[in-house]
Amino acid sequence: MQSEFIAFRSVIDTVHTADGTREIRQIFDENLYDFPKPSKLIRLLVEQATSGDALVLDFFAGSGTTAHAMMAQNAHDGGDRKFILVQLPEPTGREDYPTISAITRERVRRAGKAILREQPELGSTPPDVGFRSYRLSSSNFVVWDNSNDEDRDLAEQLSLAADNVIPGRSDEDLLAELVLKSGYPITTPIEKLDLAGKTVYSVTTDEKGTLFVCLDRDLTVEAIEAMAERDPERIIVLDAGFQGRDELKVNAMETVRSRNRNAGTDIVLHVV
Repeated sequence: MQSEFIAFRSVIDTVHTADGTREIRQIFDENLYDFPKPSKLIRLLVEQATSGDALVLDFFAGSGTTAHAMMAQNAHDGGDRKFILVQLPEPTGREDYPTISAITRERVRRAGKAILREQPELGSTPPDVGFRSYRLSSSNFVVWDNSNDEDRDLAEQLSLAADNVIPGRSDEDLLAELVLKSGYPITTPIEKLDLAGKTVYSVTTDEKGTLFVCLDRDLTVEAIEAMAERDPERIIVLDAGFQGRDELKVNAMETVRSRNRNAGTDIVLHVV
């Protein structure tokens, strides 16, 4: 018996699933990802459901279609939409892109470059196609562990605490953790400064003010003074930066206290 029910046609009849596969082939020159969503479909949804400054979260980023669509829509209408993509590092069995998240990152890079190439009429204000990529990991700092005190004497524990950064972690790793733990959004712009010959990262929001982070392993009083003179709300430096010189650490603390007394500021110096 034949059903008399006639299925509804799709409300979106200008986009087809094959468009997503074709898109991936154009970006990577091969069918790198199975059943990708067409970016045109996501663009239609973004255009209908968001304002020009929306934040869109995609918990199953896959090949990065959502980012591609958001950047393309921003280029089309001058919007400033932002996106957060989340993707587990599922293995692909490939050497060039060993995980799905590696495909995600590369697709977003290539899509952004393609958008800029294809729209030269954007002139002096092209859309922002930059992005930051983070991996969930353990802390970059060694945590004091007293569970094995019988096998590890106090001198060894103090030695570990003196340089408590886990080997192999980059300054970018440390900076990301410190910015987050200080309560600043991970998307906050970060300015790189040169103060008294040391690299200082400046992080500023209207709500929390300015945070200075100096990750130099050879601190000087001049560097502390240069940071304090700019009156940030907080300064973070590494304990390893003092290289065990207690006098330098005391001088650094006194420099900040003196600035607070004389200039009426309330700078807080954190040593991590």
